[in-house]
Amino acid sequence: MLERHLLRYFLAVIDTGTFSGAAELCRVSQPTVSSGIARLESEVGVSLFIRTSRRVELTAAGARLLPHARRIESEFVEAQGAVAEVPPAMHVRLGVASTIATPMVEAIVAAAIAPGDLRLEIIERRPGELAALLDRGRVDLTLGPLGPHSRQPVTELFGEPYLLAVPVGHPLAAEPMVSCEQLVGETMLVRRHCEVLPMVSQFFTARGIRPFMAARSFSEERVRAYVRAGLGVTVMPESLACEGVTVVPLAGFDSRRMVGFTLDPASQPRVLRSGLIDRARAAMDSVS
Repeated sequence: MLERHLLRYFLAVIDTGTFSGAAELCRVSQPTVSSGIARLESEVGVSLFIRTSRRVELTAAGARLLPHARRIESEFVEAQGAVAEVPPAMHVRLGVASTIATPMVEAIVAAAIAPGDLRLEIIERRPGELAALLDRGRVDLTLGPLGPHSRQPVTELFGEPYLLAVPVGHPLAAEPMVSCEQLVGETMLVRRHCEVLPMVSQFFTARGIRPFMAARSFSEERVRAYVRAGLGVTVMPESLACEGVTVVPLAGFDSRRMVGFTLDPASQPRVLRSGLIDRARAAMDSVS
């Protein structure tokens, strides 16, 4: 019979990526985790992890066990809550893309946890890394740009265009639309996490625009600060505009993104019961 603590060690290794991290998460020694995983592998009769000097990866058998282990642990927690005088808050793990505007994330988080019945764990990643979190079972759902052909259930929140961001007071800030010709001689900033960065680069290159790049940053907050300071201009989603930064349409660049939730199918029933998505929709209505 599979014991709960062995499955918890198994999930902890997946969630942290290492046996030492799993030991810290479970508050036991690393040898305890290692022997527990060995015992679990002995009981199921197959190897669950591929161990290398740098990382730990799931085998095919481990990947098949993962959704069942998640479900079993969830059922344990719900069973404990059913008999407790004060049921524990439901635990939901949310992956958040680094390119989602901070005020939106703040509004969604505040609305999600306000009733006090939800324990929310947030894992931040670049947009391109969110799918891997879902595939590994590291999160229950993600908040970020939605791909056109997602295999998982999705919930759309809002769509928006990519616009040219300039500092307030810049000569282009008052333009109804900016052409590439008007950007000749302008200094540019690169948003390293931009989902459409290759398209932006190709757009300018195809039109003979090769500007000086004053900064290349992984931080959206830092890029906006550079724009406000007048260091340069950049292309960003409309929702990332802030005080001191004006966004205007860029002629010929029509890219848009749809932002929403992508759910792990195994976690979908629990996420829907948590009310997080409904609360997020209400929060978005309040900030839009």
